[in-house]
Amino acid sequence: MKIISWNVNGLRAISQKGFYEFWQAQNPDILCIQETKCHPDQLEEESLTLQGWHGYWCSASRAGYSGTATFTKTVPIDVQCGFGIRKFDTEGRVVITRFKDFVLYNCYFPNGGSGMERHEFKQEFLRRFGQHVIRLMRSGEKVIVVGDYNVAYMDIDVYDPVALSKESGFLPEERRWMENFLESGFVDSYRYFYPDEKERYTWWAYYENARVTNKGWRIDHICVSKNLAPNLRSARIFDEQTGSDHSPVMIELDL
Repeated sequence: MKIISWNVNGLRAISQKGFYEFWQAQNPDILCIQETKCHPDQLEEESLTLQGWHGYWCSASRAGYSGTATFTKTVPIDVQCGFGIRKFDTEGRVVITRFKDFVLYNCYFPNGGSGMERHEFKQEFLRRFGQHVIRLMRSGEKVIVVGDYNVAYMDIDVYDPVALSKESGFLPEERRWMENFLESGFVDSYRYFYPDEKERYTWWAYYENARVTNKGWRIDHICVSKNLAPNLRSARIFDEQTGSDHSPVMIELDL
């Protein structure tokens, strides 16, 4: 099974920049996108999903903001928009799809860089979302959490760990949260295969030619509960794929 996650930074914009061509060429079993910045009723019918696929959306109440969508070849057993906390769910940050072999969380974690209010909002999201999925995992479920975590946690996950140590997304408390999340029973699929690989990033700021000079951050992750780790077969960052300020990430599972 092949799962791809991509923060597209606006589905309507990226649809003109090779999004559907990438989707068709890679042909995953499940495609999760974040930051759709639209509601499905704002799209033409042919733009909602590729033929033969099923799309499940969680859009923000605020127009043109946030939003997630999961596209699958098979119909899930159950679908849920949000994880039960209204202040987060109204921002369209989580689509949950349950399949026979696992529960998949497609997530767009908040960015806390615009001020103290959003910083605190992000820290609460991290805490409460982490509690939610850890509780589910500890009940015996197999859980996959994909998306834009807006957190880099290892020094090699950013281009300059010293200069960025006070920036949202690489703050000590956020790094600790990610480390605790993994210690609780989740596996960072990319580091599972490439524990020491440097200069492999998934996001570059648009300013200062950051992508050209590879001044990036690895903040897009696919984490699986440890009871799924033996099923991992590969992980990949498509850092050559343009169209968004993020690159797609992928895992393959043998189920």
